[in-house]
Amino acid sequence: MILYLHGLNSGGTAGKATTLREALAPVPVLSPTYPAHRPMQAVYDLQRLISEIEQEHPRLMIVGSSLGGFYGQYLARRFGGIFRLVMINPALRPWELLRGREGEQRNFVTGETYLLTREDIEQTRRFEIKDVNDGMPTTLFLDKGDETIDYRIAAEMYRDAGELFIFEGGDHRFRHMDEAIAIIRRRYEEAA
Repeated sequence: MILYLHGLNSGGTAGKATTLREALAPVPVLSPTYPAHRPMQAVYDLQRLISEIEQEHPRLMIVGSSLGGFYGQYLARRFGGIFRLVMINPALRPWELLRGREGEQRNFVTGETYLLTREDIEQTRRFEIKDVNDGMPTTLFLDKGDETIDYRIAAEMYRDAGELFIFEGGDHRFRHMDEAIAIIRRRYEEAA
């Protein structure tokens, strides 16, 4: 099974989740909507969900996009049944990325409006992984043209700890899903 984690102001029914479900069928892709803007609640909810999933699916791949990649890298190291972490344009330093963006936000998928506080942003630091060279099999897909996140942060962090696919151009929405899906499928099948 694959667990897809969306980013900030997105949801489990957004484009990438739908694309992954359709393109990877019959592999089951679970894509919950969770409160990505509330780090403590997001991690709590996702840990509970993974614990439930592991009872029926002891082998799990996490695919996380943007802030979902950040949560994914933390969660992948907390559960023994996670065999691979895949990150798409991950936001690996959200406390820096979101600084100055406090205030009212709108989730483009759910329509929810909420207040993003400085405390919410600072709470992300609790889930930082300082040393990614711990053997967690990791694949990263990065668009150099990402206007939201500097791809070089993830490329540098995972230079010696992951499989990197860096594409010219693109943007934060990630314009290379076809290439990524083919690789995700291969990595999933290799672990089966």
